[in-house]
Amino acid sequence: MSLDSFNVRVMGAQDLALALDWAAAEGWNPGRADAACFAAVDPEGFLLGEIAGSPAATIWVVNYDEQFAFLGGYIVRPDLRGRGYGIRLWQSGIAHGAGRTIGLDGVVAQQDNYKKSGFALAYRNVRYGGRVSASNSSATIALASIPLATIAKDDATVFPAVRPAFLRAWLNAPGHVGRALLRDGRLAAWGVIRPCRAGFKISPLVADDRAGAEGVFGALVAAAGGGEIFLDVPEPNHNAVALARSHGLTPVFETARMYTGPTRPIRLDRVFGVTSLELG
Repeated sequence: MSLDSFNVRVMGAQDLALALDWAAAEGWNPGRADAACFAAVDPEGFLLGEIAGSPAATIWVVNYDEQFAFLGGYIVRPDLRGRGYGIRLWQSGIAHGAGRTIGLDGVVAQQDNYKKSGFALAYRNVRYGGRVSASNSSATIALASIPLATIAKDDATVFPAVRPAFLRAWLNAPGHVGRALLRDGRLAAWGVIRPCRAGFKISPLVADDRAGAEGVFGALVAAAGGGEIFLDVPEPNHNAVALARSHGLTPVFETARMYTGPTRPIRLDRVFGVTSLELG
């Protein structure tokens, strides 16, 4: 097959489901309700490369606003790799995010290739995983009882864009459970646990300090009834690393968080668990 027969189009719902199946096969372990949540942000940013009508490669570059976009799902079907299809689709994705700083979480092995495309390493995210037993947790409340505007404002301290549409979908997705901790009436810690292809991910886990993160972590594990738990931790946040290790979680996967340019400042010290390696 030649590049002349390669066609790029916007994904439909079934295409995105296929892309997440491919991501699962690559070891990314996406959430069971991720597809609908992802599509709520920027439906035009999800691209499929086809050869003679057959899926060949996937990518998404989701525009959160006029300044920031996030790239993920960059996968070429294994039997078609090394033929130039990936770079053709990559160019289409980058074009969709034109004029914005683009972020990604890439496998470490591809870091040098991303550097050639203008991405610079910011830090590593490390996925910790293991079995955690449910136990009595500190006093938390349902995250659903917190106004979305309050959650979005707090999320904007730990993410390079304001993303209420995504958060609305994420918090209300089937199987997603959120808990929050208030101090003096103020949101001090919050998080969501969601069912994935394997086990559960706590994603995100945002807190002013480790004590708050521990309280919400325990409440989320209890909500899931315990079991196989995963937490994607920014390596520079030593308190988050310590939290993961204290619960017997061990590294199972890692990515390189990279950006093509500057982002507005974020409080990485408050990120105890990343929302999604696939979408930021």
